[in-house]
Amino acid sequence: MTKHEQILQHIRSLDVGSKISVRQVAKALQVSEGTAYRAIKDAENQGIVSTIERVGTIRIEKKQKENIEKLTFAEVINIVDGQVLGGRNGLYKTLSKFVIGAMKAEAMMRYVEPENLLIVGNREQVHKMALESGAAVLITGGFDTNDEVKALADRLELPIISTTYDTFTVAAMINRAIYDQLIKKEILMVEDILIPFDKTYLMTNGHTVEKWHELNKRTSHSRYPVIDEVDGKLLGMVTAKDVMGVSPFVEIEKVMTKQPIAVTSKTSVASAAHRMVWEGIELLPVTDSGRRLLGVISRQDVLKALQMIQRQPQVGETIEDLVTRHFEDVSTPQEHVYRLEVTPQMTNHLGTISYGVMTTIVTEAGSRALRKYKKGDLVVENITLFFIKPVQIDSEMKVCPRVLEVGRKFGKVDVEIFHENQIVGKAMLMAQLIDR
Repeated sequence: MTKHEQILQHIRSLDVGSKISVRQVAKALQVSEGTAYRAIKDAENQGIVSTIERVGTIRIEKKQKENIEKLTFAEVINIVDGQVLGGRNGLYKTLSKFVIGAMKAEAMMRYVEPENLLIVGNREQVHKMALESGAAVLITGGFDTNDEVKALADRLELPIISTTYDTFTVAAMINRAIYDQLIKKEILMVEDILIPFDKTYLMTNGHTVEKWHELNKRTSHSRYPVIDEVDGKLLGMVTAKDVMGVSPFVEIEKVMTKQPIAVTSKTSVASAAHRMVWEGIELLPVTDSGRRLLGVISRQDVLKALQMIQRQPQVGETIEDLVTRHFEDVSTPQEHVYRLEVTPQMTNHLGTISYGVMTTIVTEAGSRALRKYKKGDLVVENITLFFIKPVQIDSEMKVCPRVLEVGRKFGKVDVEIFHENQIVGKAMLMAQLIDR
C-alpha cells in the first residue's frame, strides 16, 4: 500500500466531524507535508472531507447519490462565504431544508424543525429559539450574535453562521447549489454501472496463457484485465489477439498489452462511451487513484445506460436543455429543417447569439438528422464551424442539416443556419455511431 493510500485509509477511519490538518496527518503517519496535502485534496474530491475557510478541514459523511440534493452545513459556509460563530462540531451534519425567517418569532417557530437551516437577520431571541428547536442558524447582513447563543450552539453542536450577503441573495445561492447538485445526480457515472472487482473475471501476473483459455472456455469472454497479485494494481489487458498462436505455458505478462486505457469510477458514462468508440474497445477497466482495479465496464453496459438516460425525465436544466427545448421540427419530405428563436439566455454581453450556443445548435441539429438515417447513440467527434453574421436577441433562425454520408461507424453532416433567408452560420459535423 502506498503512502497516499495509507493516508486515505487513515482519513476514512476518523470519526465524522474530526478536524484534519496537513501537519497533523504528516506527523501521525510520518510522511511529508506535500504527500499529506495531496491525499487530503484527493479525499475532498471523493467527498469524505470538506475544507472551510477560517475553519479548516473536517471529516464529513460521504453522501449517497440519492441523497445528493441535501447539503452539509460545511458546504453552505463555502457557498455563502460564511463565518462560523459557534457549533463547529456540527458542520458535518446535513440540512433537510432551509427556512427564511421573515415573520414574528412565534409564527416562525411553527415552520422550524430539526435539521433545518433558519436564514434570518440580527434577531438574537430567534437565534436561540431555532437552536432549541434543533435547527442551525444562518445570520445574514454580516451581523453577530451574543455569547449565550454561541455557547448554546457549541453545546448542541448546531452551527450558527454569519454571512455578509442579504437574505434573498443567500436563499438564491443555496437554491442554485441544490439545483446544480440535482443536475450532477442525473449524470450517470461509471461507478453506477461497473461490474465490481469481486464479480470481474481477471488474471494476475502469475498466470500463464493457459489460464486465459480456461477463462475463455468458462465465460466465452475474450478480454480480461491483468492485475498484480500482491497489491491489485492494473498491469495490463489480454485479448484473444494477444494469445493467438502462443504456447499455453508462456507467462501472461509477456503477451498482455501494458499500460492499458482505464477510467475511474467518477468518469461519466458518456465520456467512457466516447473512449470505447474512439479506441474500438469492448471492455474498459475501472481503477482508483492508485491504479488499483475496482471493476470493469462493457460496451453493452454503456449502451444500456445511455438508453436509460434518454428515457429519464430531467430534473435540473442545463444550458443545452435551455437551447434545445426551443427546437421546432418543420422538416419536409425533401429536407430536414428546424426553427428556433434566440432567447435572452442564448446571447452574449452584446445581445447576439453566443458561440457556445451556436455550437450546441449545430450539434443538436446534426445529431437529429443522423438519427433519422440510423437509429442508435452517437458521439460527436469533430465540428468545423464558421460564424458569418451575428444574430441578435428575439430573432428567429432556421437550421438546415444535410446528411452527406452515413457509414456503419460514422456519419458526416453539413449544417447551415439562416436568418431572414440569409446564411449566418455554416458547419461540418462528424460523429462516431455506436451500434446497439
